[in-house]
Amino acid sequence: MKLATLQRDFSTWLVAPTAPLAARLGPEVRLAVYQNNYRSQLIGCLEHCYPLLRGWMGEHAFLGVAVRHIDAHPPHGWTLDAYADGFHATLAAAYPDHPDLHELAWIEHALNTAFVAADAAPVTQQGLAALDWECALLQLTPSLQLREAATNAEAIWSALWEQRPVPEGAMLDQPGGYLVWRRAHTVLLRQADALEYAALLQLQRDRSFAALCDWLVAQCGEQDGIARAGALLAQWLAAELITGIDVV
Repeated sequence: MKLATLQRDFSTWLVAPTAPLAARLGPEVRLAVYQNNYRSQLIGCLEHCYPLLRGWMGEHAFLGVAVRHIDAHPPHGWTLDAYADGFHATLAAAYPDHPDLHELAWIEHALNTAFVAADAAPVTQQGLAALDWECALLQLTPSLQLREAATNAEAIWSALWEQRPVPEGAMLDQPGGYLVWRRAHTVLLRQADALEYAALLQLQRDRSFAALCDWLVAQCGEQDGIARAGALLAQWLAAELITGIDVV
């Protein structure tokens, strides 16, 4: 057997073991050692990436979802750090009636990935008054991650992080959005209202500040829309969410 064939068969067997593959590779008793090590490493990766979620769910429940994830999703990247991607989707399938778990998992993963995102210097306010805002394209920080918020998962995460009493999972009266980004060396989580969340999604799509103003005017009326655009711009600059402004 060629080495490449052996490596391919062994990799396939780790993910989806079958009797024919085991017969080609060798005694099943010895292969079981590698299978157990493979699964243990992946479980350990998920435990490392989701310590607060694991504590909230409990060891047994978290292990059950971790095994389900491993069975359905073999490693897809060159580093185990990428293996935690998409775990919130596995939670959604396993616990469709508990969206707070899916959102908590997303928050924990987003905070981890934002910490290692590409660096980008924030825009300073010097000279902004002279800009032609009709032609301005805003660049959001590469560490920014957005997701719709339907539950109080932000409050749950904060309580877990600060080791305070944790509230029960609950649906929000008014859905909004989660913002996760890195400011200097600190990763931040904030819950935004529905309008700000939609405005950031709008800005991510085309970067145009003029188009954002038009959208806000359509949502809020001319006077309130323009005022809200200015307030959001000031808020995003202060939070260092904007890392570039091009005038075209």
